[in-house]
Order: sequence, then structure tokens, then C-alpha cells
Amino acid sequence: MSPPNMASLSSFRALRHRQFTAVWLGALVSNVGTWMEVLALGVFVTEVTGRAEWTGGVAALTYLPSLVLSPLGGALADRFDRRVFIAVCAVAQALLAACLAGLAFTGHLTVQAVAVISLLNGCVHVLSGPAYTALITGLVPKEDLHSAMTLMSAQFNLGRILGPVCAAALLAFGGVAWVMLVNTLSFMAVLLAVARVRAEPPVARPIDPKGLWADIVEGANMARGEPGIRMAMVSLFALALFISPFIALVPVFALQVFGSDASAASALISMQGLGALLASGLVGALAVRWGRERVVDMAVLAMGPVTILYWLSPTLHVAMGTMFVLGAVYLVVVTGLGTRYQERTPRELQGRVSSLAMLLINVGYSVGVWAQGALADRVGVRAVTASSAALFLVAMLGLRTQRPREADVAST
Repeated sequence: MSPPNMASLSSFRALRHRQFTAVWLGALVSNVGTWMEVLALGVFVTEVTGRAEWTGGVAALTYLPSLVLSPLGGALADRFDRRVFIAVCAVAQALLAACLAGLAFTGHLTVQAVAVISLLNGCVHVLSGPAYTALITGLVPKEDLHSAMTLMSAQFNLGRILGPVCAAALLAFGGVAWVMLVNTLSFMAVLLAVARVRAEPPVARPIDPKGLWADIVEGANMARGEPGIRMAMVSLFALALFISPFIALVPVFALQVFGSDASAASALISMQGLGALLASGLVGALAVRWGRERVVDMAVLAMGPVTILYWLSPTLHVAMGTMFVLGAVYLVVVTGLGTRYQERTPRELQGRVSSLAMLLINVGYSVGVWAQGALADRVGVRAVTASSAALFLVAMLGLRTQRPREADVAST
């Protein structure tokens, strides 16, 4: 067992690597801008339409393209320089954010325009995601991979804290247009970060390379044939389908259930980020004490009950407290399951296997957020979302009884 002082710092070991730190900081700045946009567009759609189905539907459009493009993104990530690929995608996302800003500044922003640009942004995000994940895994040694995955989730959630706070302020004093402009500029941080990453040695490929479809099939066979990868991906799909829609439905919960405004939505999102940030600092020590796999398994089983408590919160202040806990448990589950499949995947297949995980997550989220939003308009958001969380718990209990013994590995 590691000494106590090392256990408490084990979550931050990946920051020893300068290239990882540069990418971490660039991603943080970009995610602040992204979460500003997420909150602003969620509030905009909710206020204009007054329907949870529209709010959930527009959010789903960002993730729906993964059904077609995610496997392609994984194959491309394993063929080209991942730094250049990520940079090109960042420029495309900046241009889409600039379009939203231009429409907002000229008074032509509509729900339909938000939907179209969200779909296009989802296409770019799906293509770049596998390359981004594969790039991160190459910046740290294997023993620091869990630290790197945890820290990337931490910066994502730190952006979730800072972004909504900044967005609420800009919405109050400048309107949605200024939020879109700030998000446009935030993509510069990604470009600066990848510019500091050294190129990887090219992976040896056959003289007569296989086609993209053959590459995709190879990655799928790897994921299906390795029990640990397969079980982690099934769990991530269930998480995305039943639990993750709480992220997009925060504006509905704040505005319609509690009768509040954008500041309440901002507070809820920020509390989730605070909980995740705390968990990112503690999960390393917990893994050293009890074993990483055991910690992840406990978090998976706690995920459903904690989510139910959040959706049944009687007041906004109680919801903020349960959201804090939800954010912490959610981070442990996502990073733990992500590390499970990443550490079992050969380097040359990481882009493709990551793309399959993204496919399952995004399709599950798209279906879940639209379905829960549509049902919420008819039977109430609390009943639908709490029932979905209960279904997740049942699914995980069933999956646990079927998990093959070889899917577990000892935590190091």
C-alpha cells in the first residue's frame, strides 16, 4: 500500500507530464466556453418554447451524429496525426460558435437555427472525440492513466462550475450573443495546447493498408471480444440512457419545477461541477485504500439511488445538495469505466475503441434525453427521470450477476 501522503496525491500524478498539463489547461478554457453556451442555449430554448421536449431534443442533436460518424472518427484518429486532426476540428467548432454569435447579435437567433448548428457541432465533436481521447492516453504512462482520466473529468467539471456562473452574468447584462462570442474565442486555447504536443512516432501499418471499414470492424471485434471492455461499454450505455439526461434537463428542472430563472440553473450545474471536483481529488486515495475496481463498483450501484434523490428534491436548496453528491458519484463512475476499457486496449486501436464507447454514450444520451424530455411534458419531469434512475439500478444489478470473472482486474 502506498504511503498516506502519496495516496492523497495519486489523483494528480498525471500533472507531472508537461504535455498533458498543457492539454489539460487548454481543454479547461475551452470547456468553460462550452458550458457557457450549453446553459445559455438551454435557457434560450426553454424560454422560447416552454417545452422540455424541445430542450431535450435540441440537446440530443449534438450527440445524435455519433450513430454514423463515431466509428469513422475512431478510424481516422488511428490513421492521421491526432494533433492536426484535433486542431482542424477546433477551428470548425469555433466557426459554428461564431455563427451563433452573429445570429444573436443581429437578432436572428431562432430555435431552428440552434438545432441546425447543434447538429453540425455534434458532427465535429464526434469526429474529434476519439482522437482527443487517444491523444491523452499517449501523453502519460499506463500507471498514470487513471490519474489522467480523472483529471480530464475534473477540468470538464471545473468548466461546468465556472461556465454557468459566467454565462448567468453575461445573460443578465449582455444577453446570449456575448456568451456565444466568448465560446468562439475559447477554442484558441485548444489550438495553443495541441501546438505544444510533440508528434508521436507513426504506428507501423501494412504496406497495403486496409480500408476504413476494415479498421472499424477490427476495433469492434476487439471491444466485443475482451470481457472487461465489453462490460464497461454496456455500463456506459446504460448510464447515458438512464442517468446522463439530467445534465440537459437542468434548465427544465430550475425554470419549470422550481419556477426560478437562469441563475438557479447555473447554481445546479455549478454544484454538480463542485461535487465532481471534490471527487477527482479524493478518488485516488479511495482507490489506494479499497482498490479502484471496488470503488467504481460501489459508485455504479450508488448512482441510481443518488439520482432518484436529486429528482425528488422538494426544494431548490435540497436539489443543490443532492446535485453536489450526484456530481461526485457521476465522476467516479465515468472515469472508472473509461479507465477500464482504455487500459485494456492496445495503443494502435485506442482511437477505434474510444469511438465505439463514444458511439454508445452519445446514442444512449440522445435517445434518453429526448425520450425523457418528451415524457416529462406529459407525465412530469420528476416521475420520468426518477423512474429512469431506478431502471439504471435494476440494469446494473442484473449486469453484475452476469459479469464474467475475467472482466475484473486488480487495482494497481
